[in-house]
Amino acid sequence: MSIAILALIALVPILVALVLMVGLRLGAMKAMPIAWLTCVVLAILVWGLPVPYVFALSLQGISSAASVLIIVFGALLILHTLQASGGMETIQYGMQSISKDMRVQAIIIGYMFSAFIEGAAGFGTPAALAAPLLLSLGFPPMAAAVLCLAFNSFPVTFGAVGTPIISGFGTSLQSVIAAAVEAGTFESPGAFLKVIGQTVTIMHSPMAIIIPIFMLGFITRFFGPTRSWKDGFAAWKFCLFAAFSFIIPYLLVAWIVGPEVPSLVGALIGLGIVMFGAKRGFCIPKDVWTFGEVSKWEKSWTGEIAYNEKGELKPQMSQIKAWMPYILIGLILVITRVDVLPLKAWMNKYLVLNFTNILGYSGVSDNSVKLLYLPGTVPFVLIAIVTIWMHKIPKEKVSKAWLDTLKKMKAATISLCASVALVKIFQGSGTGIYSLNAALAEQLAAAGVSGDLFSMPRVMAEAMAGLAGSVWPVFASYVGGLGAFITGSNTVSDMLFGRFQWDIAEKLGLSRVVILAAQGAGGAMGNMICVHNIVAVCTVVGLLNREGDIIKKTFWPFLLYGVVVAIVAYILLGTGFSAF
Repeated sequence: MSIAILALIALVPILVALVLMVGLRLGAMKAMPIAWLTCVVLAILVWGLPVPYVFALSLQGISSAASVLIIVFGALLILHTLQASGGMETIQYGMQSISKDMRVQAIIIGYMFSAFIEGAAGFGTPAALAAPLLLSLGFPPMAAAVLCLAFNSFPVTFGAVGTPIISGFGTSLQSVIAAAVEAGTFESPGAFLKVIGQTVTIMHSPMAIIIPIFMLGFITRFFGPTRSWKDGFAAWKFCLFAAFSFIIPYLLVAWIVGPEVPSLVGALIGLGIVMFGAKRGFCIPKDVWTFGEVSKWEKSWTGEIAYNEKGELKPQMSQIKAWMPYILIGLILVITRVDVLPLKAWMNKYLVLNFTNILGYSGVSDNSVKLLYLPGTVPFVLIAIVTIWMHKIPKEKVSKAWLDTLKKMKAATISLCASVALVKIFQGSGTGIYSLNAALAEQLAAAGVSGDLFSMPRVMAEAMAGLAGSVWPVFASYVGGLGAFITGSNTVSDMLFGRFQWDIAEKLGLSRVVILAAQGAGGAMGNMICVHNIVAVCTVVGLLNREGDIIKKTFWPFLLYGVVVAIVAYILLGTGFSAF
């Protein structure tokens, strides 16, 4: 069976999910289990995987989904707790005192605050935390979700203190990095990864400038009272102010220090500068733009969480007290993610749920449920509990906040368990191909080639490479995006396709550093369309079963992002940026 045919078959579960969610508008709670079942059938009949092994992979997926679900639960709990305490109304009041212009609020919260959370925590946390905050400020739930997903792109390559580069490429390219160091091309593995990080910043920087302007225009066009792109574009000066406030420290840290904290430091410095400037009216448009009266919103914009339409907001406490839960969340995320401090190692060591050799299959294991290290527990749930005492919330309101949170978890649990189970089958499918071709199996074994070369994601990428040929730089970032769409992670996308991108660049005589950087940027932009992230955001803003509508909208900034990355890649290749 040819790679092309295998690639088309591998694409079927993804097409099923897209047709059901986007075409038929079926919610992820129903669509993803059907897509998973399709994947199960193909894995058994075409890839030759044993039935028990497929279900072992599915169980592995369910255990991995638990990590994301805990993050979603924690983000929802923070939202409901602050609503119960009056903290959200106070934050809303304070944000409007900085600027009542919702374009400015979108940049401060969706762009800058999300980038800070991404740099500290990653793993779908930013959109799940920022979208409810925008919702509380009066944004339509659909607009809040789309904005936060689109903005959670350029910081992702350096998210969770550099994990996508350090772990993603560090794992997939271990042997070639070791060879490059041994040959004296690089002083150390860290020096190699630093160069990739530097190159990725060049690819992300244009979009870090373009995307806030584009997304404000996009939001005012599809959600504004006058449906005009111009309303959003009118805030271009403030967008540029925010973009350069982030990009300058972002670039300096990536090029001088390394890939661990560019997004974290860039966002922290940028957020301070932007809030200082916004409070003084710097670069803010003269006219105040809002989404208009809620009564005139289209029904498709709203969900289960009602917007509080109080005519006049009143602070229920001091701004510092209202923001303190988020301040504590940020501080805890930073001090528990920095390697030089002992907390990171300690939290990764204790209270870890290990699922090893599931159903007796060696290697089908998962130790990702690290209860202390997960942002969902520490700091989200922890701070939600502390907030009860800090904001003096009555017991009946606390009970309601927890019950409301639990009720909203049902659909997300079904959707995420099915989608991550599908991902694990995708990743583990390479081992079964041997049953289809015994001669090929012997050849591969003799050459020491891993069966992963024939996993579902890999055959899709191989088929794309065969079609693209010399124009591969156009497609390199979209392969990274495909990996993030399938797996829900920039890190895992880099693990899946890092070596593949290296081999393609070597075969075509292209700079391996530039192509790997395009892969890293693509994995980041894939967060916009990733089913995991979309389900998580839909849950926290009350848009359950509306995932297809969101994919329809986030697809366009995703497409634009890939075009810009391809242009930058060609410029770098044309100037001989890196011969390696």
